[in-house]
Amino acid sequence: MSLFTRKMRLLTAVVLDEDKEKVVKGLLSRGVMDFIHIEGLDPEMMKKIRKNEDAPSISELSEYRIRIENLLSQADHRIPSLSSSDLETTEVLDLDKLRRFIERLTVSTQSIKDRQRLVNQRYLTHEEMLRYIEEKKNEYLDIRVGRVPSRAEDFQSRLSQLGSVIDSDGDDLIVLSFKRESGRVDDVFDKFHWTETSNADAQKGALLKAKARLNILIEDDKKDMQALRDEIKEKIGERIDDLEKAWLNVRIHELCGSVESYFSYTKNTTLLSGWVPEDEYDSVYQAILEATDGRCIIEAKEATDVERQSVPVSMSSPKILKPFEHLVNNYGTPEYGSINPTPFTAISYIIMFALMFADLGQGFILLLVALIGKAYYKKNPLKKDGLISRYLCSLLMFLGPASMVGGLLFGSCFGFSWFPALWFNYHSVVNGRGGNGYVNDIYDILGITIKFGIAIIFLALILNWINLFRKKRFFELAFDKNGLVGGAFYAIGIYIGFAFVASGYKTIPTPSWLFPVLLILILMIFASEPIDYIIKLKKGHKEKVSQLIINTLIESLITLLEIFSGFLANTLSFMRVAGLGIAHVSLMTAFQDMADMTGSIVFSTLIIIVGNVLVIVLEGLSAGINSLRLNYYEFFTRFFTGRGFAYEPIGLEGRRKAN
Repeated sequence: MSLFTRKMRLLTAVVLDEDKEKVVKGLLSRGVMDFIHIEGLDPEMMKKIRKNEDAPSISELSEYRIRIENLLSQADHRIPSLSSSDLETTEVLDLDKLRRFIERLTVSTQSIKDRQRLVNQRYLTHEEMLRYIEEKKNEYLDIRVGRVPSRAEDFQSRLSQLGSVIDSDGDDLIVLSFKRESGRVDDVFDKFHWTETSNADAQKGALLKAKARLNILIEDDKKDMQALRDEIKEKIGERIDDLEKAWLNVRIHELCGSVESYFSYTKNTTLLSGWVPEDEYDSVYQAILEATDGRCIIEAKEATDVERQSVPVSMSSPKILKPFEHLVNNYGTPEYGSINPTPFTAISYIIMFALMFADLGQGFILLLVALIGKAYYKKNPLKKDGLISRYLCSLLMFLGPASMVGGLLFGSCFGFSWFPALWFNYHSVVNGRGGNGYVNDIYDILGITIKFGIAIIFLALILNWINLFRKKRFFELAFDKNGLVGGAFYAIGIYIGFAFVASGYKTIPTPSWLFPVLLILILMIFASEPIDYIIKLKKGHKEKVSQLIINTLIESLITLLEIFSGFLANTLSFMRVAGLGIAHVSLMTAFQDMADMTGSIVFSTLIIIVGNVLVIVLEGLSAGINSLRLNYYEFFTRFFTGRGFAYEPIGLEGRRKAN
């Protein structure tokens, strides 16, 4: 793993048209080239360049692929995976033949789908009726008991078409329908000469019998829907091999078309260009040479020879840190050549969560949920993500053990102090029972989190200085609020703050060096605008002196204000780590007190279990969100610009973000 984004090279090649197909397949099998359109050629040369207009459109191929995937999913069949060997067995794509095949198979299942739709509508109707009964919303329902003199079967058939439920009670019929259909139902009653029963007992028991009948009908509906799904599955399963073969062929042509869409052509040659990681460059170079038998021209350009913002970014994080790379990507993509934030994010996020949600037993529950979730999704790969998604399971694989370690440090297991703490007993400190001599009250806990916040902010500043140095932005490195001058102000502020606390909040330290250093730093802030003016002047940018003076005063004062208020607010924001930790202990203490007040082992145990469940869900969610917030707003904003764009090579898996 590198602490920086992966180094990239821009590869440009010219190959003969006759070798184009072999080159495309060779590049797809490697799957590491992020293609771009040819640019920057001589204008006269560009006039001779053309695009490939003979191949089928990628959107048309994508449409066919999606239709095949829909058929496969109806058969509960996984989408095939491509391999390099499939590239060699690709057949010529006959779109008319493919279209006829898909349409025939779709038509053969359409009648089943029509029946499926009717059964589903019937099921929803029955579910709605049952819900109204259970929620005692009888004003939406109309229930009648009576009989018709003749043609009872026709009567029941007509009412069923209106969504009514019919049951028999001896010689009488029970009819349950929606009030909204009362007009049409009354017409049927009139036509078949319906007579209402005068039996009061039958009227009273009608609703219960209708409810029982609904439960039976709902179960029958479920069986019918499952039977129809099995019928569709069987029908499509008869052609599953043909579908897989068609999908592989369409997908390969779609991917080849995606690659070729970036190609440009002269009369006899094909031009291609794309970004390749430096460590993969030789592999791609050899693939093109082998595909063309050496009949090609290949040129490489280093990323340093082009503008930084035009180079795609690939972060070389270990696979195990993928959940935290996801967090980074949600915020933005780092600039090319800058620090990879993933490992630092992983460490800071885990520590923050452990401090906010420290409990051995509850952490074990989180780990157990993660293990069960991952096993479930592994067993059901086609299952869509639920409330606990695949990503959340991967994240909990880290957060569960982190919480368990925190529980060991603070002596907490399901809210109880069942074993001695390795560091200090969080429950004892919060509940005023004393600590271990180093941590004795809540203020000591707040002090720990503030020191942790200072460490995180200084780490962010150091990462920013490294990024600015690598980008050769020396002016920002020296004068920016997150540069050296800002770091110096922050260090002095930390020194003054801790010295003030050490004096018992009585005196502010004034060593001999303090005011000269502060004066130099303030002068540097005020000098930044004139220095920037001189730099721009040398580049030909002119500005009025009066405007320079105004900018110097306003910008310098704003920068000083941002340094003092920003660093202070960011540092104090880390007190939320202690706040949530204290809230976690306080909640568990409250549930313990409630349990003790019951005087019953059964109710006491039930309260503790419910309390732990609520704390795991609510506090766990809160700790995760606040850990994310502290990373995004207190950590990332100091060094992470998010102005890059992701490296997305095209391979057998399609266009993907590479690690």
